[in-house]
Amino acid sequence: MSNETPEFVGDHDVDPTTLDIIESTLENTRFEMDRVLETTAISPVIREQSDQFPLIADRHGRMVMGQFGSAIDTIIEHSPFDWDDLEEGDVIATNDPYSCAGAVSHTPDMLLLRPIFYDGDRVGFGSQWGNLMDVGGKTPGSMPVQATTVFEEGIRLPPVKLYKAGELDEELLATFAHNTRLPEHAEADIKALAAGTAVAEERVRELCDRFGKDTYLEGCDAILDRTRDGMIDLINEFIPEGERYTFEDYVDDDGMGNGPIKLHLEIYREGDTVYLDWTGTDQQVPGTVNFLLNEKMFKMFTGVFLIMAFDPLLTFNDGYYDLFEVTLPEGTVVQPEYPAALGNRLPMMARQFDVLQATFSKLIDQFSVAGSYGTSPNLVYAGVDSEGNQFQMLEILYGGIPARPGGDGLDGHSWWPLFRTVPAEYQEAYYPLSIDEYSTRADTGGPGEFRGGHGITKVFTFEEDGAITFQDDRAHTYPWGVDGGSHGERSEKKLIRTDGTEEALPSKVENEPVSAGDKLVFRTAGGGGLGDPLDRDPAVVATEVRRGLVSEAAARERYGVVLDDGSVDVGATADERETLRDAREDLSEFDYGPLPDDETLAEEIAAERRTFDMR
Repeated sequence: MSNETPEFVGDHDVDPTTLDIIESTLENTRFEMDRVLETTAISPVIREQSDQFPLIADRHGRMVMGQFGSAIDTIIEHSPFDWDDLEEGDVIATNDPYSCAGAVSHTPDMLLLRPIFYDGDRVGFGSQWGNLMDVGGKTPGSMPVQATTVFEEGIRLPPVKLYKAGELDEELLATFAHNTRLPEHAEADIKALAAGTAVAEERVRELCDRFGKDTYLEGCDAILDRTRDGMIDLINEFIPEGERYTFEDYVDDDGMGNGPIKLHLEIYREGDTVYLDWTGTDQQVPGTVNFLLNEKMFKMFTGVFLIMAFDPLLTFNDGYYDLFEVTLPEGTVVQPEYPAALGNRLPMMARQFDVLQATFSKLIDQFSVAGSYGTSPNLVYAGVDSEGNQFQMLEILYGGIPARPGGDGLDGHSWWPLFRTVPAEYQEAYYPLSIDEYSTRADTGGPGEFRGGHGITKVFTFEEDGAITFQDDRAHTYPWGVDGGSHGERSEKKLIRTDGTEEALPSKVENEPVSAGDKLVFRTAGGGGLGDPLDRDPAVVATEVRRGLVSEAAARERYGVVLDDGSVDVGATADERETLRDAREDLSEFDYGPLPDDETLAEEIAAERRTFDMR
C-alpha cells in the first residue's frame, strides 16, 4: 500500500455526531496509552514523572491526536523498508535523532511505531516514545555535558522492526539492553512502550468495527481539515499581515565554556501562511545543548501556542502544518549537522518556546507572555553502594513558568503540562539519598501585575559515595519580564561537603564526585512577570507574603505594598506606590535584567568553566 497523502478538501460526508465520537475516542485513547505505559514501565522517569508522549496517526502518517508531532514519513525514509513492507503486528523502534529529523531529540528517548491494520488495509499508526533511564555512553543517564559527538551519548538504534508480524526480536532487544547500564529497566520500558501502542491499535479497530473502516478513515481526514480551518481563522484574526517581527534570547552556555548562544526568530504573515525564520541564530556549538529541531514539531509548537491562547477546544494535529513555512538554517544550534552532540538539548528546546512566544507577544496586540526558567533541569546520581550494588537515579526538576495575560505563572512546574514530580518517598525508598527540602524559592518569580512563577529549591543528602551529572540553565541570563513586568531570578547550585565547606557549581556539571553525607542544593530559576507590579492587587500580595511566596521586603520594594501585622495598610500602600512611580524610569517592553554585554558575558562563562575545571 503506497502512501499518497490526500489534499485537504474541507467537506466530508461524516455526520457531526459521529465525527465528535471518533475525535473524543481518539483523545481518550491518547490518555489511555499513557496510563498503560505508566503502569507497565518500571523506570521512575516514565512511571512517576510521565516523560512520554503518545500519538495516533492516520494511514498516511499524519498525526490526528497526540502531543509532540509526527515524523513517521521520515522514520520510514531512514529505514531499510518502505510503506508497502509494513505488516500487521510490526512495531518499529528507534532512538536515533538523526534518523527521524529530531522527532526524538536525544538518544535516551526511545520511539516505538505500530502500523494499524483493519481487514488487511492500513488504517493508521500508534506511536509512543519515552525517556529511558540509560542507553550507554560516557556518563550514567546518557546525557553527558562534555561530549562533542552523538557517539558519546549511547547506543543508537536506527529504525528497525522490533516486532515482526507480532513476534518480538528477542536478540535485537537483548543487544540494545546489553549496551545500557540498566538493562532490566531498558527491556521493561521498551516493552511497556509497545503495550502503549497496542492500546491505539485496539481502540482504532473498535472504531472501525463501530462505524466502518471508510467512515473512520474519512473521520480522520475531517478532524485534520477541521483543525486546519480553525487555524486559518486564528491566523487571520490575530496575526497582522505585512509586518515582520523579530526577537532574540540566549541560552547561557554549552557546559564547555561556550556561550551565550543566541536564538533569533522572525515571524510574518502572507495570506493564510505564517513564515517563521530562524536565520540569525548562532552556529552549532561543541557541547551537547544543540537541538535538532524537527520542522513538523516546530509547526506543532507554533500551532499549539495559538490554539491554547485563543481556541483551546481546537485539536492540534498535522492538519495545519501546511499553513506554516519554517526556515531552519543548517549548521545552527536548531539544525546541527551530524554527528553533533544533542544530549542536553533541553535549554535550547525551552528557549525556542520563549523566543516563539516573545515574537508573538510583539505580533499579537494585547497578548504578551514573559520568559521562563529556560530548560527542563535534570539530575543523575550514580555509584556503587556499600554492599556492592549499583544504583542510578534520574530526575527531572522544574522551575518558574512565565506570567501570561490574566494570570500568574505556575510555581515549580514543568513546561510539559502532564509531567509530575517524583515523590520524595519514592526516591528515598529506592535510592541512597534523602530529600531534606523541596520548597518554593520566594521572590524568584518576576514581579508584575501578574507574577512570574517561582523556581524551586531541592536539597539532596547523598548517603553513598558516587557522582552527579546535571544540566540546568538561566544561571547567567535572566527570564525576561514583559510589558512593564520585571525579570525573574536566576538558577543556583552548590555542594555542601561533610566538613561544612560550600562549593558553587555551574549550571551544567558532569560526573562530579560526591561523598556520603554531602548535600546538593539545587535551585532553579523563576519566570518573568507581566505588567506593572504597582498594579498588582495588594490583597494578593499580602496573601503571598503570609504563604511565604513573597517576602515582606519585596512586597514593599517591588510591589509598593505596605503591610501592618500581615494586612494591607491601604493608605501607606497608596503613598508608597506613588513614591515608587515618581522615582522610577519608564517601564520597558522587555526587562532582561542587569546583564553585561555579550562579550563580557562570554568572558564570564568561559572563566567560570575554566575555574571549575581547574579545581
